[in-house]
Amino acid sequence: MLKYSLRRLLHSLVTLFMVLTLVFLLMRLLPVEGYYGERADKLTPAQKEAILRKMGLLDPWYVQLRNFYLQLLRGDLGVSVIYRANVPVKEILAAKIPYSVAFGLGALVLSLVAGLAMGIHMAQNKGLFWDKFWTWYVVFINAVPGAVYLLFIQLYGTSITGLPMLFDRYNVRSWILPLVSMSLSGIAANAMWLRRFMVDELNKDYIRLARAKGMSSRAIMVKHVLRNAFVPLANYLPASILFTISGSIYVESLYSIPGMGGLLVTAISRQDNPLVQALVLIYSSLGILGLFLGDVLMAILDPRIRLEKQGGAR
Repeated sequence: MLKYSLRRLLHSLVTLFMVLTLVFLLMRLLPVEGYYGERADKLTPAQKEAILRKMGLLDPWYVQLRNFYLQLLRGDLGVSVIYRANVPVKEILAAKIPYSVAFGLGALVLSLVAGLAMGIHMAQNKGLFWDKFWTWYVVFINAVPGAVYLLFIQLYGTSITGLPMLFDRYNVRSWILPLVSMSLSGIAANAMWLRRFMVDELNKDYIRLARAKGMSSRAIMVKHVLRNAFVPLANYLPASILFTISGSIYVESLYSIPGMGGLLVTAISRQDNPLVQALVLIYSSLGILGLFLGDVLMAILDPRIRLEKQGGAR
């Protein structure tokens, strides 16, 4: 188990390194005009060169990449160059992270509770009205772009329910629509996977044997179907952190939540490299951590996985 966990951790670190390196190089391919801001027309060529040299952007790319990782190993995320010039990135993120964490965790809990309950209800009513009804919901969420239905929820949700359209930290009612919006895709994913795994279990021979022995449907569902169906689902639950946080990028901008999502969009558009790199580090680390925990959790719950001989295959 320890060998498998270390191997998966190493793979995760390699993936994180590749993501950060790719983003770093892509940011260096953007036009340099963005680094001058609104004063671009007023600067002389010598002043522009001095600005780029101060940022280290005139060094070879491999030197810039080396310096970036050396800073990162020291826990230094750099300073903002455009968004809030000369302000440490840590200071900027310190004011943004609590909002994203609060909404991300709240949406994650909501998506798990509602999604698992929906999946169980669908499996119990396979082929009946409620199974078809919730299936249409899952299809809709996966087929329609999030920007469309999330904007629809904001516009018509506020007019129908009377809830505030924009976030206000002092008004709890203004938190409802953002939380619901962030959790919709997670609810659909959890419901879809749990229904699938439960239906697969219901069609197996040991379930027919349990019914032939006179075991009640409720006991079969709780002791066998749900328990065994949860094992493969456990691989997807930690990874749902990735989808919840990814969705928050658009939702935070939509509801004017002062979190990391809107900050990432602004930092990219204004080419604030240190800020973009720090945000990508946070988002990619959370996503990769979710996938890693999913692998480990599945290995813990299912002892049938032969970790040593199959080299971690599942």
